[in-house]
Amino acid sequence: MPHIQKYCLYIFIILFSLPGFGQVTDSIRFKNKLVIGITQTPPFVEKRPQGYAGLSISSWKMVNEQLQLPYEFKEYENLGKLLQAIENAEVDFSVNPITVTDNRMKRMDFSQPYFISHTSVAKKKESRFLKHIKNLFSWDFFSVIGLLLFVIFIFGFLVWLFERKKNKEEFGGDLRGIMQGFWWSAVTMTTVGYGDKSPRTTGGRIIGLIWMFMAVIIISSFTAGIASSLTVESINEEITSIEDLERFDVTTVKSSSSEELLELYNIENELVSTGAEGLQAVFEEKTKLFVYDEPILKFEIERMDISGDVEILGQSLKKDYYSYAFPKGSELLKTINPILIRTLKSMEWATLVKEYN
Repeated sequence: MPHIQKYCLYIFIILFSLPGFGQVTDSIRFKNKLVIGITQTPPFVEKRPQGYAGLSISSWKMVNEQLQLPYEFKEYENLGKLLQAIENAEVDFSVNPITVTDNRMKRMDFSQPYFISHTSVAKKKESRFLKHIKNLFSWDFFSVIGLLLFVIFIFGFLVWLFERKKNKEEFGGDLRGIMQGFWWSAVTMTTVGYGDKSPRTTGGRIIGLIWMFMAVIIISSFTAGIASSLTVESINEEITSIEDLERFDVTTVKSSSSEELLELYNIENELVSTGAEGLQAVFEEKTKLFVYDEPILKFEIERMDISGDVEILGQSLKKDYYSYAFPKGSELLKTINPILIRTLKSMEWATLVKEYN
């Protein structure tokens, strides 16, 4: 009898190790209704009267045409709670546009990316005319003008000291003579040369000669300074790298890959729950910049009808890859991933992506 039990155990082990036996157990497991975690992220996932729709939802429906698995969607309030649900295996997987990052790969598994995106920056539009007016009345502009007037006054005052007694007709008097010296200094510096005022003393002419040569250099430097003060604000608002965001008030979505990016570069930021909330903050000028996924930004700007007030900067911060997210070690990934890859190569998917773009 013990020999019979021993032989039965051997047979069971052999059968369990056969490929076909494993496939049967997998098929039985996948017959259970799948729970797919989602959170509304238009245009990829959005709730409509007839049910959930969007590019991510469509991708899953195309994949499931081959799998024919029963499923249900479980909606979460925000991205942070959805990611936590995936990590804790509260759902079987998620089709939301979740960006693959190093930090997330330590906590969950990802499928083949089904969409390539970019992290971009949205800001309030400002007309060039108003921007130049704003820069014209900036502190930098007035400081340059003030310094220029001070230098003109110094040389006018020096000429007045030499000319006030021997050239009273042109530089006579106290306050009046000082103002005449200031006038002569300004005219000399700008090379207008009216000839109505001119130093006659030796000391006055030496000051005049020095001022003539110095004015050539100073006027060039101050002209460049004035031009710089008029454009410095525009230059400061150019964002060519992630480090440039340090000069601005920045907002992003909580638990997003954008938040991870900003934290990586130690950039302070305010957090909101959705892309629409962040764009509303930009529109109401509660924040200067909103950093988030470009396709979501474009969709929300059009949906909120604020394209005339809010714009997306041309320079993106990084490239993003959207994938299905699975709990760590999920067996579903091995089944879904090959079919997803075949789906992404189909003409139907290419047409669908083109329509969304």
